[in-house]
This record gives sequence, structure tokens and C-alpha cells, in this order.
Amino acid sequence: MNVLSVRNLVTRKILLSFSGLIASGIAVTILLAPEAFYAVYGIEVAGNTNLTNELKAPAGMLLVAGLMMLAGVFRSRLTMTSLVTAAAVYLSYGLSRFASIAVDGMPHNGLVEATVFEIAIGAACLFAVLPDLGGTSKTGSSTEEAA
Repeated sequence: MNVLSVRNLVTRKILLSFSGLIASGIAVTILLAPEAFYAVYGIEVAGNTNLTNELKAPAGMLLVAGLMMLAGVFRSRLTMTSLVTAAAVYLSYGLSRFASIAVDGMPHNGLVEATVFEIAIGAACLFAVLPDLGGTSKTGSSTEEAA
């Protein structure tokens, strides 16, 4: 493994650590304290059992995705899958929020900031995957060897 490969691997692991901890942290907060989490954005959740139920369901999926991202930090053979998961999760959240802004108007400033953050993290994860989409890294080694 050359210096470029090691640098690429370290960058991927840092990116997965960051994205996985953020996704898992948000998910756990929504699962355990949805009222407090959403109050930051001016969303009233308290007393609405149906809304709480509807918000916790995708939080469970987000927790699983966050744990998958973190798995790629510790298991090299999962690094690529974890990066694709991170790119898909963050870009789907960010681009869906962007579409909502275009259709529904501007939400709370915190949600606009979340949109930018999610698109940035998703794009970073996508760019970390792009060199290996052809099955080989820039060094010519297989994806499995590069991860």
C-alpha cells in the first residue's frame, strides 16, 4: 500500500467516523427525546402520539445506517458499502429537503443549515467512492485491497 492509498484510506475512515457518529447520534436523540430534538427547529411534537410514532420509525432506519457507516471504520471490507450508505442517506435527506424548500418555501433556519450540511457530507462520501467505481483504485489495486 503506497502513501496515496494510506491517505485515501485514512480520509475515508475519518469521513465514515464523522458521518456515522452524526447519523447515529441524531437517530438516538430522536428515538429517546423527539420533543427536545424537534423543538430546536420550532416543531411541536409533544402530545402528538401519531407524529412521534411517524418520526421515530425513520430514526430507527437512520440508526441502522449510522451503525453501518461506523462498521466501515472497523471492517475494511465494509468501507465501500459504508461510504455508499453514507452518500445515499445524506444526499437523500439533503436533496429531499432542497426539493421541499423549492416547493414548500423556506423552513426554520436550522433546517436550511441541515440541508447544506447533509448535501456536503453526502457529496464528500460520494467523491470518496468515485475513484473505485470502476473496480480499481487510482493505484490500480482492487477495491478490496484499497479498502
